Amino acid sequence: MKSVYKAHINENTREIQTIKEHSENTADLCRQFAVPVLKDFMYNTGLLHDIGKYQEDFQHRLDGKKIKVEHSTCGAIAVKKLYPDAIGLMMEYSIAGHHSGIPDGGYKNDTPDMPTLCGRLKRNFEDFSAYKEELKLLEINRMEIIDFLMQDCGKNKEILVDKFAFLTRYAFSCLVDADSIDTARFCSGEKIRPLTADFQACLEKVNVRLNSFVCTTTLQKTRALLQQQVFGKTDVNGEIYLMNMPTGSGKTLCSVKFALERAIRAGKKRIIYIIPYNSIIDQTMTVFEEIFGSDAEILRHQSTFSYEENDYTEDYRKAAKSAAENWDVASIIVSTAVQFFESVYANKRGKLRKLHNMADSILIFDEAHLMPQNYLQPCLRAITYITKYLNSEAVFLTATMPDFPKLLRQYALENSQIIDLIDDTSMFCAFRKCKYQTLGKLNAESLLEKAMSYPSSLIIVNKKQSAKKLFELCGGKKYHLSTYMTAYDREKIIQEIRNELKQLEKDFPDYRDVPPGRRITIISTSLIEAGVDLDIYTVYRELSGLDSILQAGGRCNREGKRNQADVYIFEFDDQNRISQDMRSNITAGILDKYEDISCPQSIKEYYDRLFFVKRETIEGKTITRNCSDIYSIPFAEYARDFELIDSGTIPLVVARDELSRKVVDSLKFTGGGLGIARQLQKYTCSVYQKELDDLIRQHVVDDFGTGILCLTNADYYDENTGITFEAKDYFVC
Repeated sequence: MKSVYKAHINENTREIQTIKEHSENTADLCRQFAVPVLKDFMYNTGLLHDIGKYQEDFQHRLDGKKIKVEHSTCGAIAVKKLYPDAIGLMMEYSIAGHHSGIPDGGYKNDTPDMPTLCGRLKRNFEDFSAYKEELKLLEINRMEIIDFLMQDCGKNKEILVDKFAFLTRYAFSCLVDADSIDTARFCSGEKIRPLTADFQACLEKVNVRLNSFVCTTTLQKTRALLQQQVFGKTDVNGEIYLMNMPTGSGKTLCSVKFALERAIRAGKKRIIYIIPYNSIIDQTMTVFEEIFGSDAEILRHQSTFSYEENDYTEDYRKAAKSAAENWDVASIIVSTAVQFFESVYANKRGKLRKLHNMADSILIFDEAHLMPQNYLQPCLRAITYITKYLNSEAVFLTATMPDFPKLLRQYALENSQIIDLIDDTSMFCAFRKCKYQTLGKLNAESLLEKAMSYPSSLIIVNKKQSAKKLFELCGGKKYHLSTYMTAYDREKIIQEIRNELKQLEKDFPDYRDVPPGRRITIISTSLIEAGVDLDIYTVYRELSGLDSILQAGGRCNREGKRNQADVYIFEFDDQNRISQDMRSNITAGILDKYEDISCPQSIKEYYDRLFFVKRETIEGKTITRNCSDIYSIPFAEYARDFELIDSGTIPLVVARDELSRKVVDSLKFTGGGLGIARQLQKYTCSVYQKELDDLIRQHVVDDFGTGILCLTNADYYDENTGITFEAKDYFVC
């Protein structure tokens, strides 16, 4: 009697799924997911991924015997014999890692006890050859795949290895998503509905919104003309589109219309809107939900957002949580640059499942100049690979555009099709609503005296301690924003600022004779520069990178209601210029050279200088920096080191309302978990390691054994300034 080789047993029904059934289902899904040239290759990868389950001990394990059985390496061993070339190696990495993650390649002298691919391939296993009787492999056109791998690499071995690594992660993505989907279907049987979006209906609503704007002023007419330059190129095929548009020119709506037009014309499956910071997503989501309404169910995927704590139907919550795992059933996705790029350069199945669903998409990179500079090369390469080989298109959107064509040629692929959507930049002068002036060195008192003389002023500084010190010295109606505060409190204060500014304009429409008690002073770190729409009378910005200064200027006279406004650039008098970072020093040179630092020539020179200085750092962050061939790629090591946010800060949870207090209390009894961590994201602030150590020494921080650090003494937090590092004074009578 022929044996029944089991892959899974449904715990509820005790139904058996055979290895043959699971392997063929996974293979079919792999083939469905893959780009055309890799379809047969991916079918065979899916077919072979679980052949280690044909081992007798694995079958005993499914029958209840408590033994550990490694099965994923068996498929890699079989592949090495079947396809002893680069194509087989791509399969080996994918199959060997389909549970624990893509391993480091390792070296020929690695021993069987080592977790590298070379080491694992030397291990001994029980006979699993029964797979040959049950599974029928397809004939693979290996030369076609080799040609695809070699395409655009020329004689550049480094590019070849890097591209091989990308395609391996892509193959792994197809495999683990197919494996996960088929396993879930068998084990749970639950069907999750997709998140739907009607691109045509969404486009019609965007057009209605754009057509509703009345163009009477020069600025409004110029905005319409600038947008028409973009819309006039929706029928131009390209891989990467550059949308260089000044602050106040309607970039968000313009980019969404362009993306919808391209998605409809080119038959793309989804639109992925990638935003640099979590803090900007709220505003973007509000705009999209207001415009699209019921025509688009948008997937919001970010570390600081939990569908559990928001007002959604259970049906939608299930669909959104499922879509967040692999992005498969979502048509419009809003996510962060961290989520996006870490989903390309990870090695674990949890993150890499999404990679293959970046294919056939329109990718919009909002504030593209904020791509992580230390990882600029791998980020640009990822975008060029996805657009050139996975049939997607990318839009780079920013008001301060670096020379991306030059950067893409230098750090990614030389022959990417790049389309500049704005030909005539002479219109930009119409959006210059403020004048940038340097004040030189000031002490805190002089700075505050100047700022407090205006109806409303915003002071942006480089350090959290500077912001806190200024706030304590400041009088009158004042507000403070920094990451010493939780997102929960920052959101409340930003809304309060908006309300105060709105009331101020209502009571004093010409901003004349505003009494001191009504004047508003906002003191913030750079977190306010992007994605926080405030219209401030005058802005003060501590010397920093030119992009930061121009972003700060975007908060000044934002609506252009005054002919001219002022942005003042200053340094603290106790600040040594030599100790400033390179961005500040480069900006100082730009300030000396250009009368108008917001002009395109100034911005170009700033980035040219910056990227020249950082060239060695940029070139040192690729996955190939420590390997010379495809056999020793450090997939696991690189994924561990790939950290886009290198702030050196540690998140600390501060309970701020009844919900957060209950969740923190639950940590003490139930332990942590991804769901709890997400629920607490908006209640976290950021502290440096030395600051955390100080709080720990004072016994006011505990993680309750979960790894989620929590403040345990409310006296060490102030709702206006955030974390304090000493308790409030008490007087005992």
